[in-house]
Amino acid sequence: MKIIPQLKVWMDGAYIDWDDANIHVMTHGLHYGTAIFEGIRCYASEGRLAAFRMNDHYKRLTDGARVYRMKMGYGIGDLCDATKGLLKANGLKESYVRPIVFTGYGEISPDMADAGVSVAICSLELGEYFGARAQEGITCVSSSWKRMAPEYLSPHVKSSANYLNSAMAKLEARDAGASECILYSHDGHVAEASSANIFLVRDGELITPPTEDGILPGITRDSILEMACRRGIVCHEKSILRDELYLADEVFLCGTASEITPVIGIDRRVIGKGAPGPLTCIMREWYSRITRGLDGEFRDWLDFVE
Repeated sequence: MKIIPQLKVWMDGAYIDWDDANIHVMTHGLHYGTAIFEGIRCYASEGRLAAFRMNDHYKRLTDGARVYRMKMGYGIGDLCDATKGLLKANGLKESYVRPIVFTGYGEISPDMADAGVSVAICSLELGEYFGARAQEGITCVSSSWKRMAPEYLSPHVKSSANYLNSAMAKLEARDAGASECILYSHDGHVAEASSANIFLVRDGELITPPTEDGILPGITRDSILEMACRRGIVCHEKSILRDELYLADEVFLCGTASEITPVIGIDRRVIGKGAPGPLTCIMREWYSRITRGLDGEFRDWLDFVE
């Protein structure tokens, strides 16, 4: 992730310098995790920058704000326009956009009613999330931390509070020498990785956990389901047990940052033949073509910055 100090940030309706995008140490969102964010990839396409499914990302952001009663004062169209202006101002060839909605300066209390709400959008360079390992496949370990149950906090909202759960699991993966971790629901079903959804392949069919197993309904996950449907690839959204991962022909992770990343080992077990599987490679290549505007069938998923 490359940060250039000369970049601009959009914050509460204005474009400001990167170094001026500051908040007070007493910000409510910092103390209590009262923030909701998104991640949007923007790809080089036809000499222009194309944001992938930007409208859908902002729909999820505004839905999350509604769930947690955060009145941000901007609609989806406003946020899309602000993002396009930011991308023009920063002039990066490809970009990762991070919008965040957070409660502001207030009293030392969980009560967020009078804290106010701020909105900021940053854009910066981001290569492959797992670096060179994304090509050859990564290894994962099962985390001892469970994905939070929906009666505690909504797993369907991309809130900052949820990601302490992911951060703890990610540390376990690092300690084990693995690239990523896999979290399970409170009743033992496969949920997701620290910041990505998961798919497995059995007998040429795709299987992914359903939203009721505590997963974030990922935009990339939804894209893969739609891609597979149009190609006649059978997909199942159903609960997955841990041993089913070990017996899968292929496993891959997907997300805005990680895109489509093959998994070749889980918990010291080799997945498939220990190399990226054929269907994973097909989906990975196809996704790359779609996000860069090389597949006209999915052109409506791209929002071009003129």
